[in-house]
Amino acid sequence: MNSPEVSVVVPIYNEEAGLPTLFERLYAAMDAFGASYELIFINDGSRDRSAALLREQYERRPDVTRVILLAANAGQHMAIMAGFEHCRGEIVVTIDADLQNPPEEIGRLVEKMREGYDLVGSIRRQRQDSAFRRYASRAMNRLRERITRIKMTDQGCMLRAYRRSIINAINSCREVSTFIPALAYTFALKPTEIEVAHEERFAGESKYSLYSLIRLNFDLMTGFSLVPLQWFSMVGIGVSLLSALFVGVLALRRIFLGPEAEGLFTLFGIVFFLLGLVLFGVGLIGEYVGRIYLQVRHRPRFLIDAVLEAPAIRVDRRRAQTPEITAALGGATAAAAAERHA
Repeated sequence: MNSPEVSVVVPIYNEEAGLPTLFERLYAAMDAFGASYELIFINDGSRDRSAALLREQYERRPDVTRVILLAANAGQHMAIMAGFEHCRGEIVVTIDADLQNPPEEIGRLVEKMREGYDLVGSIRRQRQDSAFRRYASRAMNRLRERITRIKMTDQGCMLRAYRRSIINAINSCREVSTFIPALAYTFALKPTEIEVAHEERFAGESKYSLYSLIRLNFDLMTGFSLVPLQWFSMVGIGVSLLSALFVGVLALRRIFLGPEAEGLFTLFGIVFFLLGLVLFGVGLIGEYVGRIYLQVRHRPRFLIDAVLEAPAIRVDRRRAQTPEITAALGGATAAAAAERHA
């Protein structure tokens, strides 16, 4: 069977309330665009009825629909990686399921890719998020660009298009934690960006808590640069020089003016500051060591419980080369797997 021109990869996690509207708009947008396509939905261990709704949608449109059911929650980026390993299109588009990025914008990204670019990023126009989230996002964008040297205007927007060569390069990486847009930019030879519309979340709440966002940015910073360690080394050198100077001043003061006790609390403050700096450095080093620890264990990044797809489009999963466990199930077996998730 010929490969479609466009593959759309959609990670799903507890999106039961918004899935019917997502299906309606996404299929309508792709049918209207006219290109051959496939839609790949990855159920990332949802605890609601998302898996059951995905199975029902697969039964309605099995010709262009594929559903990957992960055995447990692996995170948004690992769910997308599972979609990348199963997609067949020459152009691969990622989009979130919350409808904040309208599916109708996919055609614009594909048209831009047809101009010869190998990666098309997106910039949210009139972003419909809280002021705190907008300002925090801009600050993280600037910090990330200085640390990683990756120029990406809006790192939080997952509506992006990738050439097949970029997808193959990403699939060859075996990182247990990564940030897909940044990883793609390291491989891209001709990237570009376009502005896209942005809407309020259709239903439910964001699955990214403040802690999750901090963790994601730690993955981004430590996964693509050693600059944080280098910065901390420079701070350590500077503090050491200042400490040596301060000790010299205290020694001269004791020689010429005699001992004093009035500066005791100042010394306490300095000691506490230095202790905080040391603890921050230990945590930063621990972040890098933790990434190494996760990587060297060689555990599967995600486990696939079932793949719902038409038998004619099954492809070789290269089980001998990849640690992921794939079960491409058809008919009643696939339906039973979806029922377990439901």
